[in-house]
Amino acid sequence: MSTVLDRAGKPKEKSTPASGTSRYVLVVAGLALALALAGIASLALGSVRIPPGQVLDALTGRAAPSPYRTIVLDVRLPRVLLGVVVGAGLAVVGAVLQALVNNRLADPFLLGISSGASAGAVLVLVLGVGGGVTTTIALPGGAFAGALLALVLVYGLARRGGTMTGVRLVLAGVAVSYVLSALATLLLVVAGRPEQFQEALYWSLGGLGSARWDTLALPAAVLVLGVGALLTLARPLDLLLVGEEGATVLGLDTARFRAAVFVLASLVTAVMVAASGAVGFIGLMAPHAARLAVGAPHRRLLPVAALGGALGLVLADLAARTVAAPQDIPVGVLTALIGGPFFLWLMRRRPEGAPL
Repeated sequence: MSTVLDRAGKPKEKSTPASGTSRYVLVVAGLALALALAGIASLALGSVRIPPGQVLDALTGRAAPSPYRTIVLDVRLPRVLLGVVVGAGLAVVGAVLQALVNNRLADPFLLGISSGASAGAVLVLVLGVGGGVTTTIALPGGAFAGALLALVLVYGLARRGGTMTGVRLVLAGVAVSYVLSALATLLLVVAGRPEQFQEALYWSLGGLGSARWDTLALPAAVLVLGVGALLTLARPLDLLLVGEEGATVLGLDTARFRAAVFVLASLVTAVMVAASGAVGFIGLMAPHAARLAVGAPHRRLLPVAALGGALGLVLADLAARTVAAPQDIPVGVLTALIGGPFFLWLMRRRPEGAPL
């Protein structure tokens, strides 16, 4: 194998496609194993601790029905699976948004999409739209409308003279996020219904406590279909990494492509927020960790980001249930405590004078 010199002047081996593939396989296998172990730990730990053997018996159905089996299958397993679905969905959307706007600081939370989805969901709750089908149809629909509206507002405010800078994008996202959050609070105050305020508070803080088998199907289906569709767009997303002008020269209709993918990203985000509330910063942290592991090409980046986001949210939810047990801390609070400093770290390591 040919060699090149490293920074110290010593020979080092060049990376080859085979070595890159091996690294990718190892990363995926390692993340999958870590996710499986985190899932088992989440099933075993909590306000009621269940021996691992009892967890495996409940999952395989080898033992007779018991209180442990009910806790594992009816309470904790849907919650773990929802964490996997929501974490993967938000991570993939974050990676895609970062490519669309050519800004590594973008994610559904910072661009106001999560706040828009939360505001749409709150509006549905306040108006009582949908009756008995609120959780399955009206709530995701309202969240999607709010997310799409937020994205249109942010994109319109950040674009000036046919161009869009990272600074304007982040500032517009923060501003729209605050306005929509205030609007949601105002709706609750005007409605004057304490039970709706408590329910809406869940959306603003984020949590997986409402996970049930009957509410898991929609986000799981959207994750499979949405991520599958985004994987087919890996090459156009890679073209955007060279800049808008370069992508256009290479034959990509950037305006039409961005519009279509923005709508798809809003749909995925809306369904995830409708299921779990506004869980922030997963879409920011997971793509960065994935790039460090497998590089920037989206065909490899998106699956690794999905696994990393799923693992991160499952671990965060496990901590939320055990740190102050039996108190259940909103998982969005923990992700914000970690994601906020992470965002500041990204800002500080940016080269002086470089675009945001």
